[in-house]
Amino acid sequence: MDQATDEPHAVRPTIAARSTALSRLRLRIAGIVPFLGPAFIAGVAYMDPGNFATNIEAGSGYGYTLLWVVLMSNLMAMLIQTLSAKLGIATGRNLAELCREQFPRPVTFSLWVLMELAAMATDLAEFIGAALGLRLLFGMSMWLAAIVAAVATFLILGIERFGFRRLELVIAAMVGAVTGCYVIETILDRPSLPEVLHGTFVPQIPDAQAALLACGILGATVMPHAIFLHSSLMQSRLATRDPHKLRRLFRFEQIDIFVAMTIAGLVNAAMLVMAAATFHASGHGDIASIEQAHETLRPLLGSAASVVFAISLLASGLSSTVVGTMAGQTIMQGFIHRRIPIWVRRLVTLAPSFVVILVGADPTRSLVISQVVLSFALPFAILPLILFTRRRDLMGDLVNRRATTAAAVVVGTVIIGLNVFLLWQLLVGG
Repeated sequence: MDQATDEPHAVRPTIAARSTALSRLRLRIAGIVPFLGPAFIAGVAYMDPGNFATNIEAGSGYGYTLLWVVLMSNLMAMLIQTLSAKLGIATGRNLAELCREQFPRPVTFSLWVLMELAAMATDLAEFIGAALGLRLLFGMSMWLAAIVAAVATFLILGIERFGFRRLELVIAAMVGAVTGCYVIETILDRPSLPEVLHGTFVPQIPDAQAALLACGILGATVMPHAIFLHSSLMQSRLATRDPHKLRRLFRFEQIDIFVAMTIAGLVNAAMLVMAAATFHASGHGDIASIEQAHETLRPLLGSAASVVFAISLLASGLSSTVVGTMAGQTIMQGFIHRRIPIWVRRLVTLAPSFVVILVGADPTRSLVISQVVLSFALPFAILPLILFTRRRDLMGDLVNRRATTAAAVVVGTVIIGLNVFLLWQLLVGG
């Protein structure tokens, strides 16, 4: 028997459209639209400010050579996010709630603390990215930019009062802004299509530094908070326990994931292509920071290109910050059944970012440090996800097939291995 959700009246037409689409025998394009959204929110993690520095350094230093890594990482991300969404659909609970139910209390508490640290590290990278975008765009100080970014984040989060669907649309619009900016950048760059295709489909690692950058792109692709959040977002869709409708809902979400993650992958590829076509081709292979990229774009492509770049960074930072706050709420509520006002959580998680900005720490270096924390936390999100989705008593008809579990184990092992390698390189290799 289906259950009505507690969504506001303003979004009830969307709920009705979902119910109708799930009841139809044939899949229609119009019926897919009401289900689009969760993957776009989770996909924000794949085009956040943390991706800017890595892709720019890879493109400026090695041209189009590492584009195949972007493709591989995107395919891996699709699988992991598909498992997360399926978990929420099949069980009606998110990953954090299942960890609390299935694991001993000490393990649950340890996981909660670790994921809270990961959420704070995520907020650090994304909020600094938004503030940096404002500074590059308007020339304001980082301190003032941080205050403006904080206010903007509160305003965006406040949209949820008028219905979660509207917040989804606002985040999707910001994703569209990032995408549009890089479409413009790609047109201005005029990249070499044969070289783009060769770099995308012919794997190659020129040297040890390229291997490290490949690990950075691959290992930092799947974010812990995106895994927890996606399973939670599926709880807000149509609540049903009908096996046929659950399978149909999962089919709709697979389409959502494919579209959203394809866009995220193209944006990441465009970041690298921009750096390759602009910096590498002009002999500026030493570009390794976001600020350097912004300053170098102006003389090479004109002021319009640098403005578009700053706008994309700002939109990426703001959308990622909002999504990071949502993920933090999911983690706290799921692990310990505690929910605090979202503005309080926003203030608490902003505190480390303001401290970093106040002491004048290097923004790009701060992004790198945040990735170290996320690298350490990632295995503790992927392993429970695989364990739960392979259990028929939890998943029912949506349980993983053996091939799916095997693929997930391979992907999880690769991602975890690369993150461990990257962590070792950052802490030991200097």
